[in-house]
Amino acid sequence: MLMDQYFEAMKGVLAKVETTQRDAIEKTAEEIARRLAEGAVWHLLDTGHMLMFEGVGRTGGMMAVRPIKITCEIENPVRYRPGASSGAVGYDSISGFADYGIGRSSIVAGDIVMLGSVSGYNYFPVDLALKTREMGCLTVALTSVEYSSRLTSRHPSGKRLFEACEHVLDNCTNYGDTLVPVEELGQAICPASGVSASYIMWALQSTVVEKLLAMGKKPGVYISNHMPGAAQINQCGLDQYEKKGY
Repeated sequence: MLMDQYFEAMKGVLAKVETTQRDAIEKTAEEIARRLAEGAVWHLLDTGHMLMFEGVGRTGGMMAVRPIKITCEIENPVRYRPGASSGAVGYDSISGFADYGIGRSSIVAGDIVMLGSVSGYNYFPVDLALKTREMGCLTVALTSVEYSSRLTSRHPSGKRLFEACEHVLDNCTNYGDTLVPVEELGQAICPASGVSASYIMWALQSTVVEKLLAMGKKPGVYISNHMPGAAQINQCGLDQYEKKGY
């Protein structure tokens, strides 16, 4: 069954994460914890499919992880005319958009900037990584090194995200990010990157929590809104975050 093939293939990806990424997660967490203890902010921007929902504001997750949310909409309601639009242009391909994003965000020198992109070759995440790193921020890539290595960067530096960031967490997905070949379709199905990215993100957060506790610092962690006293517990945690940054 295709389901069984997926289960086995996904287990293989997660096992590879455990065996190859442990040291990287440990080192990244140590630096994140140190910077949080010194007052830095942990920013998260994911141009992929999951981290902005899975890694932020979840029960059991750190309150210190703060999303960078980007919206760019143009409304021009007119009747249909052929040729009126050449198609959508994503912000991740717009030259100079990283400067705008930094200017409009609350990123300052010394902060942590974590960037998720499976392919890691588009202009915006690479540009944001290079520019925030130049500012003195800790830059962390969550990407597929195998996939990205086979793509040509769209950034003029020629760098891909794993080459632009100081720390790299490899989600260990394959080229094309699909696990189960289906002969009748002529292609593979079932991506691995979303599950793998979440696996790494929670391993990273758990290690950051461990490092902060070892420093004598108790980080704020969300509790499910459906648990007794959740509103008060979460508000106390958020109040602490506002004062201490973790």
